Amino acid sequence: MAALAEEQTEVAAKLEPEGPPTLLPPQAGDGAGEGSGGTPNNGPNGGGGNAAAASSAGGDGGTPKPAVAVSAAVPAGAAPAPAAASEAGAPHDRQTLLAVLQFLRQSNLREAEDALRREARLLEESAAGSGASGEVDGGGGTEAANALLSRVTASVPGSVAAPDAAGAGASGATAVSGSASGPVAQGKVGNVAVEDQPDVSAVLSAYNQQGDPTMYEEYYSGLKHFIECSLDCHRAELSQLFYPLFVHMYLELVYNQHENEAKSFFEKFHGDQECYYQDDLRVLSSLTKKEHMKGNETMLDFRTSKFVLRISRDSYQLLKRHLQEKQNNQIWNIVQEHLYIDIFDGMPRSKQQIDAMVGSLAGEAKREANKSKVFFGLLKEPEIEVPLDDEDEEGENEEGKPKKKKPKKDSIGSKSKKQDPNAPPQNRIPLPELKDSDKLDKIMNMKETTKRVRLGPDCLPSICFYTFLNAYQGLTAVDVTDDSSLIAGGFADSTVRVWSVTPKKLRSVKQAADLSLIDKESDDVLERIMDEKTASELKILYGHSGPVYGASFSPDRLWATDHYQPLRIFAGHLADVNCTRFHPNSNYVATGSADRTVRLWDVLNGNCVRIFTGHKGPIHSLTFSPNGRFLATGATDGRVLLWDIGHGLMVGELKGHTDTVCSLRFSRDGEILASGSMDNTVRLWDAIKAFEDLETDDFTTATGHINLPENSQELLLGTYMTKSTPVVHLHFTRRNLVLAAGAYSPQ
Repeated sequence: MAALAEEQTEVAAKLEPEGPPTLLPPQAGDGAGEGSGGTPNNGPNGGGGNAAAASSAGGDGGTPKPAVAVSAAVPAGAAPAPAAASEAGAPHDRQTLLAVLQFLRQSNLREAEDALRREARLLEESAAGSGASGEVDGGGGTEAANALLSRVTASVPGSVAAPDAAGAGASGATAVSGSASGPVAQGKVGNVAVEDQPDVSAVLSAYNQQGDPTMYEEYYSGLKHFIECSLDCHRAELSQLFYPLFVHMYLELVYNQHENEAKSFFEKFHGDQECYYQDDLRVLSSLTKKEHMKGNETMLDFRTSKFVLRISRDSYQLLKRHLQEKQNNQIWNIVQEHLYIDIFDGMPRSKQQIDAMVGSLAGEAKREANKSKVFFGLLKEPEIEVPLDDEDEEGENEEGKPKKKKPKKDSIGSKSKKQDPNAPPQNRIPLPELKDSDKLDKIMNMKETTKRVRLGPDCLPSICFYTFLNAYQGLTAVDVTDDSSLIAGGFADSTVRVWSVTPKKLRSVKQAADLSLIDKESDDVLERIMDEKTASELKILYGHSGPVYGASFSPDRLWATDHYQPLRIFAGHLADVNCTRFHPNSNYVATGSADRTVRLWDVLNGNCVRIFTGHKGPIHSLTFSPNGRFLATGATDGRVLLWDIGHGLMVGELKGHTDTVCSLRFSRDGEILASGSMDNTVRLWDAIKAFEDLETDDFTTATGHINLPENSQELLLGTYMTKSTPVVHLHFTRRNLVLAAGAYSPQ
């Protein structure tokens, strides 16, 4: 393309307050970062936890809130409650049980109500006045009620949550959730609104105070002293308990209205937590009263999702023995009720190995979450014959001698001529048939591929930078077409602006009256339907009613469906979904979230087949390698993490950026990974070296004992700085030229 320089330059797409913006050509001798004015609006702030294949905006942080159906299933032969349960909590437990019975009665769920009464051995009494009343039958009624309450769980239709089953030895009781059909009545149970799901959760899973609130500091200090004095091999693993225990003990004090004790507890121990939890602790510090907890998304996540800790069996036995000897029931109850201990056999992990994997809102991913088979291979491309160029068709050269025939080029599907053993079945998901226009585009792609520059450490790509000047609308998203002919920008003023970066201008289709005069059988009918009078370098698209946080051109194969509702809803993230990306074989979708996790979803059935943890901040960018085997992710922590999709393991960490990594792209052949950041730099990394000689043996896969080499500087091939322009988007052309874009931000 004529507009692309063969050196790193910065092209300005100028947005004027009045009149159509103009595309400023690159100036000879300009440095990267040329321009002035404008302020970017970085990063999507909207987004729900339900991810589709597009960046989501709005939402409530990932937890669906339909009308709540409460279901209780009581297993036959359930074990009675432990004798250690204190009598002090009996009135509160009984009141909670009666509230559940009242709710079931109002919902006309008579069978479930009768089952609860039989299990708890309650004598049915008539509900008169303002509340339901009942008596516990016999002296064992309190124990039965406690046992029942420990097994009653709330079921919210439509949400996909992690299973609550505890790890080996992590919980003595098994939570059972059944479904009760029937309408959900609106109203109130006691002081709790039935239609408000967080409040119902507060009734059903309230923090039951088992000890003296003045002793919480002593409990926590005792455990802290024990862990700090334990052997080095156990200290790193057991230190993972500090943060979830701190949060739940603080919330328990607040919930039970011990505000002074809660404030003292927070001030004394919040400084001991890891630095990457500071944002969460800032939210926690604002919750000083029980009323503050209602409807708070962060607290709802903590109370409905078990925090996952991965600990060796030796370390776990050491912890269990200590809590039993000290009779520290308060901490042991929190461990059983709110934590999921993923126990593995083998040597304890080191501090470095643990730090590489922790940091998400709900702890690490369970090992079984990453054991599903993933078809990461590429589909076999349809074979399309590439016609010879005009010069190749000439039979003779200038001297009249027969021209040597060039070797016949393979079809475009030559790269995947043989079926990839890791590829999904060809008919696993229905792919649309290629139209003639798709075939022509693939032929053009193949011709461009023959002219592609082979990149490597000794042959780095040129970079062409497009700067949005005077972007008073606030640039929030950028995308470039696969053939690099168009660039689109999404703005905070709800508009999408599309520029042509080639001499070919953008045109509108003619009016219906003019279209009727066109010969539909002519070869150039696609040109004739365009109105030359409307030709311009810029088109503005209107329609959104809020900031545009994602812009994407359609791929070469597009689905059209007669459904007006989503076919798949990927529910599981605990916070906003910031970025999405289809896998190269179209069978999977990857999502990055503000809950600091990356999830891989199966398009066929909507299941989450991979959960990757390790980032210490919200994820804002991700990209698949061209062969589909690896995934690269970037976040606000400035780190780029590399993942092996097949084994479900982190295999690399690239350090160098000092701010949010907003964009990631692999080169067309996968040799180089480019990263763009809010620190105004583009960095190029050696992807071939990063992925070679990976240690993915059975032990590593089973335990997650990863050892990341500190080789970021060896893998860094180049750093390219702009003057003051954050890098919002990166794109490799079909010939491996890098296009970058961002809005100039004055200092």
